Amino acid sequence: MVTALRSTRTASHSVSPSPATVRVMLVDDSLTVRTVFSRMIERENDMTIVASASTAERGLEELSSHRVDVILLDLEMPGMGGIEALPKILKASPRTKVLVISSLTAEGAEHTVKALQMGAADTMLKPRPGGFNEDYRTQLLGKIRALKGLAPYEQPRPVRPKWSERRAGKKPQVLAIGASTGGIHALNLFLRQIPREFDLPILITQHLPGSFIPVFAKQMEMAAGRKAVLAGEGTEIQRGTIVIAPGHGHMVVRQKGTRFVTDLAFHAVKSGCTPSVDPMFETLAEAFDGKVAGILLSGMGRDGSEGAEAIINAGGSMYAQSADTCAVWGMPRDVTERGLASAVLPPAELADKILKTVGADAWR
Repeated sequence: MVTALRSTRTASHSVSPSPATVRVMLVDDSLTVRTVFSRMIERENDMTIVASASTAERGLEELSSHRVDVILLDLEMPGMGGIEALPKILKASPRTKVLVISSLTAEGAEHTVKALQMGAADTMLKPRPGGFNEDYRTQLLGKIRALKGLAPYEQPRPVRPKWSERRAGKKPQVLAIGASTGGIHALNLFLRQIPREFDLPILITQHLPGSFIPVFAKQMEMAAGRKAVLAGEGTEIQRGTIVIAPGHGHMVVRQKGTRFVTDLAFHAVKSGCTPSVDPMFETLAEAFDGKVAGILLSGMGRDGSEGAEAIINAGGSMYAQSADTCAVWGMPRDVTERGLASAVLPPAELADKILKTVGADAWR
């Protein structure tokens, strides 16, 4: 399986790929899927398939002899399987990003969210027959380039702005977290660092297929050791609880008497994301009069930037994940380089930093 594909590539390229070329490895037990992905990727001048494997065991062998930027990993394979192989892959090649190819089944969702929590960077749904169309190809190539750091918003700027940490604002009454690619692993690290006695509500908007959100909520509940609910019309924001944006709409917040509740919004946003971080940040800033700690974790794009500005203008604080710990340094980048962040740190250290600023009234 491996040699035939690799020898074809070698015959057509007499020189080694340039450093800017994305080196991709395919690990999937379906010859059809490997062939389709290969054709999609080989059409691109800035990408190359360095290896292809039908089992996780063979993929690990290939990884030992190839430098790989991005692995497309099927989770449901005979033998070792993707879930078992993932930690071995990350240990063998820590700089390699893993893009999980997920099935549409409920079991596929469980396995995918677990893989993302373990450190896989992103996911793509494996479409039904006939679904490998041009839109799917565009999305796949975009994710691969982002994981390599080739997306436009990740490119070095002509003059890299100097940034400094901003003084923390009003004492927060709520934490609000936005995340995307690589965000589930970062969220897991962040939430495990928060003691159960910490009582402020935590709101989360994570870019994820809607069918995965209930599974994601259960994972966050386990990581945080506290109840997690999905936002809906009139869902009350309670202390000691996590509220998570559903997959089909934006979570927005309003004050209703002495209570704070969520609603859902479905309008188009600049980032094109559903759910989007910006509406959550913007409505929280208004409802809580700036008493908000906003956190942007790993993710592609700039969703959250406008909402971060709203939090700062209302007197709140922003925090960002550091570039070296992000799968994709897109979403945290803007607030970092504009000097809007009160701290730029790895996820667990961000949690420690925020805990030091919230005060005694945030504890049971």
